[in-house]
Amino acid sequence: MNQALEDLKNLTNIPDFEERITEEEYRYTTDRLEVMQINVGKLCNLACKHCHVEAGPARTEVMDRKVMEACLKVCKEQKVETIDITGGAPEMNPNFEWLVDEACKICSHVIVRTNLVILKEEKYRHLPKFYADHKVEIVCSLPYYRAKEMNRVRGEGTFETAIEMIRELNELGYGKENDLVLNMVYNPAGAFFPPVQSAMEKEYKSRLWQDYEIVFHNLFTITNNPTGRFEAFLKRSGNLESYMKKLSDAFNAATLPGLMCRFQISVGYDGQVYDCDFNQAADLPVLTGETIFNMVGKSFKKRKICLANHCYGCTAGQGSSCGGATE
Repeated sequence: MNQALEDLKNLTNIPDFEERITEEEYRYTTDRLEVMQINVGKLCNLACKHCHVEAGPARTEVMDRKVMEACLKVCKEQKVETIDITGGAPEMNPNFEWLVDEACKICSHVIVRTNLVILKEEKYRHLPKFYADHKVEIVCSLPYYRAKEMNRVRGEGTFETAIEMIRELNELGYGKENDLVLNMVYNPAGAFFPPVQSAMEKEYKSRLWQDYEIVFHNLFTITNNPTGRFEAFLKRSGNLESYMKKLSDAFNAATLPGLMCRFQISVGYDGQVYDCDFNQAADLPVLTGETIFNMVGKSFKKRKICLANHCYGCTAGQGSSCGGATE
């Protein structure tokens, strides 16, 4: 276990997360793989303050085609329902468009997670049309609906660029047509929980339409997980223990059936397999030690989930996952 996880485990008055799982079935995956999230690398044009994978322009970890091919083989063999492509900025991977092309051939639901700002760069200007042609679902991160708050997290001018790109996506039909799904993600900018997802979605839709005539389908609220840059921020600001206490006190057993670790896997740039994106950020591989190459040609087997105290981030309040609230 790395030092960051040790620090979470050693906090006083925070019960060990595994002790909170009283029903044995929630310590295990389901017996079917429904979603594969493919993290194609940590290279990104931004270095957001809350990024749990610590992506940025200086990162060199990039998935090669051999790993991608193994991912696609497993998806086809297991009849995976959703392929979820993320990063970093996934668009910066040199094999990104090839991966999207191939994923769309074997799976009817392909998601691309984008920070939007990357789409303004000349090298990637063609991608909005590429996304529309392939009818991929876009999940875009918009930390807030006002410039001041978002620019503080992402850098000056990022909000204005994101708004420009959402407008362009709207012009292509995203957020308007049923087969051009545009979803947004909200992360709190500090050591506090997101509002109730349904209420925040209503607020986002109202403000973005009034101010910019922007539309989208759904808003996902995600609790900041105490890993990566956010965990470092909590330490620097002296909020680590109080934030973990908030998460622990807000533990909600009703979120357990919908936890993403139960029905999906997260694949790292090197082919290592994780129970979820947060475990990947925490460097906690699946307990079986499998890589994606080990999974090719084999039946999917139910396995025990690798749990640690950062998992409180997914079970607090309304719950949290890459698809938003879980309860």
